[in-house]
Amino acid sequence: MKLTLSNDIEQIPQLSEFIENICEKFCLDMDTTMSLNLALEEAVVNVMSYAYPEGTTGYVTIEVVKGPQYLDFIISDSGKPFNPTTKDDPDTNLSLEERPIGGLGIHIIRQIMDIVHYERKANHNILTLRKNIH
Repeated sequence: MKLTLSNDIEQIPQLSEFIENICEKFCLDMDTTMSLNLALEEAVVNVMSYAYPEGTTGYVTIEVVKGPQYLDFIISDSGKPFNPTTKDDPDTNLSLEERPIGGLGIHIIRQIMDIVHYERKANHNILTLRKNIH
């Protein structure tokens, strides 16, 4: 199960439909479906927004691999190297006014997913997001 999108945020509804179809196929509940949709949207929008130089077309591929007790969502792109797992968690104790803009995406992804793993291989960013399912 694989979906490839260009770096155009107008294509996000296709991602949502893809995730909903996957969740339906594996009989996941609505809360899990909504959480996965949020995590994947955060990750994919980041790639669409930052991986490629402005004005150039690039692609992001989302592949889903079903394991015995989990789903792996493998997000890959050929944009500039970026490891989101090295980002520190934001200080959520600060007031909204004191917090720097941005940085919540990877935090949200870490809260929803069970494993977040990054590697750079053959000039591709590969972000694997694992969700344990029972």
